[in-house]
Amino acid sequence: MYDKKWEHKAMAYVFESVPADRGLIDLNDPREVSWWRKRFGCSEDQLRRAVAQVGNSAAKVEQLLDGKDILAL
Repeated sequence: MYDKKWEHKAMAYVFESVPADRGLIDLNDPREVSWWRKRFGCSEDQLRRAVAQVGNSAAKVEQLLDGKDILAL
């Protein structure tokens, strides 16, 4: 028997886009900014300041946000 109660209850899934290059942070792409903020657990302002300080290398930004010494990569 067909159950009509499920007919209009389609589930919507939101897929987060993973950065094309996970080694570099692209601050011009709002989806990437959102992804990196969640990845590092920081605000957008903190992410932007970290990139301004050490460049767009994800590894260096992570080190800075974690409070570790920046290693030459």
